[in-house]
Amino acid sequence: MIVKFFIAMFICFVGAAVLGRIFIPVLKSYKIGQKIREIGPRWHKSKEGTPMMGGLFFIAPVVLTMLVYSFLCMDFAESGVRFLLSLALALASGAIGFIDDARKLFKKQNEGLKSGEKMMLQIIIAALYLLGMAHFGGLSTSLYIPFFKVTFELGTFYYIIALIVIVGVMNAVNLTDGIDGLASSVTAVVCAFFAVSAAVAENAGAFYLAGALFGGCLGFLVYNLNPARIFMGDTGSLFLGGAVCALAFLMDNPLIILVAGIIYIIEAASVMLQVSYFKITKKLTGEGKRLFKMSPIHHHFEKSGWSENKIVIVFCLVSLAACTLCYLFG
Repeated sequence: MIVKFFIAMFICFVGAAVLGRIFIPVLKSYKIGQKIREIGPRWHKSKEGTPMMGGLFFIAPVVLTMLVYSFLCMDFAESGVRFLLSLALALASGAIGFIDDARKLFKKQNEGLKSGEKMMLQIIIAALYLLGMAHFGGLSTSLYIPFFKVTFELGTFYYIIALIVIVGVMNAVNLTDGIDGLASSVTAVVCAFFAVSAAVAENAGAFYLAGALFGGCLGFLVYNLNPARIFMGDTGSLFLGGAVCALAFLMDNPLIILVAGIIYIIEAASVMLQVSYFKITKKLTGEGKRLFKMSPIHHHFEKSGWSENKIVIVFCLVSLAACTLCYLFG
């Protein structure tokens, strides 16, 4: 398993790096660039025109490598079907992001799919994944509670919780992709945690997928660290969101992603708190106030004077601490 893990990681690292090397100049020549929102930090305007949809650089090697592995390294009993369904969840999530990015490019603006459209598509693919796992993948309706180490049989209610976790984490990872290198760096840390946990549990599917994702994220970071030469777009961030959810379900511990992916959760929570606080204060005083200088919270730290690299490093260290707690006590 160890040798196959490093082979997958190396192939996906090299694949992402090589695809970036080849296609970034092509994307620039066709002016396939990101439009920057007017409401964002003013210094982000200098990034306008940076090529987007770079998530394809790591999606392609990860998916192709894992398909080969599913035929060569795993049988097609329950574990093989669970693995393919989980890979399909990540790929379908990335497909939603691709549609969103394509609309942005076509309209030449920073508006793609409407939030309702995106949410409905995410609910559909999450529901299909859970139905497939229940029918073919031996999905249990017993929910393990990390840290407390207790399990509750929830029956049908399990699927409601699982659906909320998948859709919520997908969008949370999407929100984390707001500054150079953040989403890919944090996700690399999360994938390293899943790789170690899967190795201990001798879970080959999760082990190989975590390794492939880790390598793909590092290969993408060659071009995505500040100053970024490419953005992953919703194509990449939604794929990563689906992938980390898939890893949690492959490990039969879906709630662990809420702690291991604590940065994702903080990013999403900061947006919800900002919107709620603004609405409440506007209703009470007639003038909406903001809890943070800007949300998601990485923009708050930007406006507080932190550099993008400092934010990435600190957020990765927080992720590492959370993942360490998950490994030791989860």
